[in-house]
Amino acid sequence: MCGIIGYIGLRKASEVLTEGLKRLEYRGYDSVGIAVVNNRQLEIKKDRGMVDEVSSALQFTTVEGNIGVGHTRWATNGVVCRENAHPHFNEKKTIVAVHNGVVENVSELRGMLEEKEYRFSSDTDSEIIPHLLEENHKTQPLLQAFMETAAQLKGSYAIVALSTEDTGERLLLARKNSPLIIGVGRGEMFCASDIPAMLPYTKTFVPLEEGDVAVLTRHGYKIFSPDGSEVERRQITVDWDAELAQKGGYPHFMLKEIFDQRHFINETIASDISSARQLIDEYEKIDVVACGTSYHAGMLLAYLLSEKGKISQAYIASDYQFIAKPGKKTLAIAISQSGETADVLQALRHAGDSRKIAITNTVGSTITRVSDETVYLNSGPEIGVAATKTFTSQLAIVSKLIYGKQRLEPLSGLIGKMLEKENQIKEIATGLAGKEHAFFIARGMNVPIAYEGSLKFKEITYIHSEAYPGGELKHGTLSLITEGVPVIALAPRDKALPKLFGNIKEVKARGGMVVSVTNDGEVEKESDYSVRIPEGLDPALYPFALVVPLQLLAYHVSVLKGINPDKPRNLAKSVTVE
Repeated sequence: MCGIIGYIGLRKASEVLTEGLKRLEYRGYDSVGIAVVNNRQLEIKKDRGMVDEVSSALQFTTVEGNIGVGHTRWATNGVVCRENAHPHFNEKKTIVAVHNGVVENVSELRGMLEEKEYRFSSDTDSEIIPHLLEENHKTQPLLQAFMETAAQLKGSYAIVALSTEDTGERLLLARKNSPLIIGVGRGEMFCASDIPAMLPYTKTFVPLEEGDVAVLTRHGYKIFSPDGSEVERRQITVDWDAELAQKGGYPHFMLKEIFDQRHFINETIASDISSARQLIDEYEKIDVVACGTSYHAGMLLAYLLSEKGKISQAYIASDYQFIAKPGKKTLAIAISQSGETADVLQALRHAGDSRKIAITNTVGSTITRVSDETVYLNSGPEIGVAATKTFTSQLAIVSKLIYGKQRLEPLSGLIGKMLEKENQIKEIATGLAGKEHAFFIARGMNVPIAYEGSLKFKEITYIHSEAYPGGELKHGTLSLITEGVPVIALAPRDKALPKLFGNIKEVKARGGMVVSVTNDGEVEKESDYSVRIPEGLDPALYPFALVVPLQLLAYHVSVLKGINPDKPRNLAKSVTVE
């Protein structure tokens, strides 16, 4: 949630910042702003609303100057309004800062500053940062004052600050429990919450680690540990083309990313899992922790591990610390597409001395640094808030860990065949767009895919949706199945199909609308709509055949309802606060 972009160099900073903010829109936000220094004067433009409308109305790119910061805010402390939008500044407008995260001791710090007659113009926790920096700067140089300011904050933060009185022209960075990445250019430097914001300018990056403070000048960077000593951090190079973060002719990022799956899946299958698989073989008790879409991939992993004789359970990461008691005999596998999901990182901290495996899409992310082994998805950047290709890549990694590579070789062709069903799925979408409720059912290893299909459906169509193992229908949910209520049944021909077929008949007997994804003729006859998956398919590949139609179905219902599927309301791509 929230996005930061910072720049220092020879370019017009306002243009770099505005472009970077557009590339961070997927993170979710409700207000936007920039601050640029020119001739030691600070110009700040900000308001509630979307990047395009605010930047156009306030003419962001007319601001001159070669150093500045930008921010997209997701409201956590204080309502959505211009005053609460970032950047925030001190009264004299000599210090400006942007901040992601939550300052947990804001009341204490604000009270202290108010006693010193500092006046605040917003309701945010973030505004204390420029005032606190000003106070600390009264008695010590700017960098030391910034370090002290960061040390006084409890909670989570990614901060970028600058001062008009800093003759050296520097950006000051600090990071704790919230991502912040340096972009390395020639004669210019960048920083941002995520790599896509900087891709048009550089492919060389330095992710900051927990507690790091950094200084950027146009000629380079220095990084310091909390005790003030200079430290080295690993540079990484990504081979993503900036075009990968664009729509490529598709009307929405989500549709592009659904179709990208047939190509990127080969990159995922090539990922090195050898060390992770060796660790899995060594442990009998394996906890899987994740959130949202990643949790559904984790459910499948735990199911398959249990079939192999392991003691395995998937936990929603935010509750792991309250439920589980991991120890040295436990292996923890954490799944997070961003590698910065706050609840997952907290779960890994709770795992303590347990060995840890990370499954993520983001090189250099926090999860990779707190884990013993990392498996990368290799999916390329995913811009749409609703995860599609990263989920399919997670399924591929899960399957490779269990089955090995050979059984996954048909995946690209299989995904391509399911994408050919798009026109048929569009027709089905017309029958669902006017509904108020929908239910997804499956059995066995396909239950996690039902959960994922339901999540995609509700988050971008705003239609109430739930998912169940088929047998749970009779334990209450059948009371909601009335004439025309859609039930999407994932019904491939496997050992669980006879039981699921009975559930489908229960739905039909009550007038429900059955939409099936199947390769069984009898199921098709019982269905109002049906999407056919290939005959003779390896059951290990069923989840992939099932999920693609569900992604397309959610997408097309969303579009029919006039909703932008890339930016579902109230949601963000990466949840970096607990």
